[in-house]
Amino acid sequence: MRFTRPRDLATIAIIAGLLAHLLLRLAYDTLPPLPRLAGSTLFVIAVVEVVFAFSLRARIQRRPGARPVEPLTAARAVALAKASSVLGALMFGAWTGLLIYVFPVRDSFPEAGNDLVAAVVGMISAVALTAAALWLEHCCKTPTETPGKD
Repeated sequence: MRFTRPRDLATIAIIAGLLAHLLLRLAYDTLPPLPRLAGSTLFVIAVVEVVFAFSLRARIQRRPGARPVEPLTAARAVALAKASSVLGALMFGAWTGLLIYVFPVRDSFPEAGNDLVAAVVGMISAVALTAAALWLEHCCKTPTETPGKD
């Protein structure tokens, strides 16, 4: 299994942003206004993943007092990290597509100002989730053994 590549995440974000922007151009006036903190759930998931990553890192590096990690637990953590990084990139693209659409029309639609705030919160939360997922994936690396030490 390879580590997640930034270009893969960038591709996902760009495609999601273009699709979201296209959808908004077609149907923005029929959509209800978004809650300002709509994207904040991604931030909550990011915080949980960061806490999990630090705990798992200590266990994988076999620090004193840390329990060993079951291989299945590490595999599940990597799967969670990969899925979360893709979700973060996807949502970053979608929130960016919304921001690019609502910024120029914020004076034309009364809801656009509110959606502008929601887009910024969503983008920040999506970046936080992607970063947390990449950190969790990094923390799941097995420590390299130095030659001569047993």
